[in-house]
Amino acid sequence: MSSSSSSKKLDVYGGKASFMTWSLHDVLYVAKHHWIPCIFAMGFLFFGSIEFTLGMVPSSSPPFDVGFITTRSLHHLLASKPKLNTFLAGLNTVFVGMQITYILWTWLVEGRPRATISALFMSTCRGILGYSTQLPLPQGFLGSRADFPVGNVSFFLFFSGHVAGCVIASLDLKRMQRWEMAWTFDALNVLQALRLLGTRGHYTIDLAVGVGAGFLFDSLEGKYEESKRSKAPTTNGTKEAFFLCTNGKN
Repeated sequence: MSSSSSSKKLDVYGGKASFMTWSLHDVLYVAKHHWIPCIFAMGFLFFGSIEFTLGMVPSSSPPFDVGFITTRSLHHLLASKPKLNTFLAGLNTVFVGMQITYILWTWLVEGRPRATISALFMSTCRGILGYSTQLPLPQGFLGSRADFPVGNVSFFLFFSGHVAGCVIASLDLKRMQRWEMAWTFDALNVLQALRLLGTRGHYTIDLAVGVGAGFLFDSLEGKYEESKRSKAPTTNGTKEAFFLCTNGKN
């Protein structure tokens, strides 16, 4: 920023810095109408004080995970009832199959590739991050041959593709105003997260980042489609719907 533009902005406030012009009314207005940033500001101060005073977990100890503590009773239940664990794992696999089927359906049948490309973005990034930092399997992990991926195969812990894929599918459902199915996916995603914590199949941070990844890659894919649509020729004789939706809905 040039010095001239900076001086012009200061002239607007009578040569004073912006914060020097704040009044009590301004502060109350912000607290009333912009309370969400205020909550995050308090969260910044609160967790800042915790971070600098909290004892670090020794390298010889297992990670501290609030989700594992919260689901301790569920973990004991599933550990004592292997058949129940296998049954819930099978149900979860069916739910993952529903996500995959819907995401592919939107592209192959409806001609809307946004959810499919978002899932590809997400899966590639997950593979890179999961391979780059391979976290240790949580203590007490309750595996099942019925769980996705089926067969007790290895998997990346960071981040949860189960959760991220469901978020991508749910966002597409809401975009198309399929509200009942969207809320169903959201509810099942919460139950899925609880089961993953209860079986020690993921750390809490894996699930939280999975939610954020779903939103992030859906947004990035939307920007990708927008950029390609603005550059695409109007009449080129190609099947544009193979990559982009041409009816205004993505």
